[in-house]
Amino acid sequence: MKNRVDIKNFYGRILGSITTDDTTGDAMAQDFYGRILGYYYAKKNHTVEFSGRILAQGNVLVSLIYKAVNKK
Repeated sequence: MKNRVDIKNFYGRILGSITTDDTTGDAMAQDFYGRILGYYYAKKNHTVEFSGRILAQGNVLVSLIYKAVNKK
């Protein structure tokens, strides 16, 4: 089963969402428009950008959403 969590700012505006697969622990980050920003792979314990470049050890998907919002 997949769980989706919306990431909101202080004013309640949805910035993006993180969808997690409960069976594997893998997760995917999307911006407000549904564009995929990156993935977290639980078995490898690292986060990658949409292009496939490894960003960090652990789950830092929320930072990808904030980075996409502040880029504008």
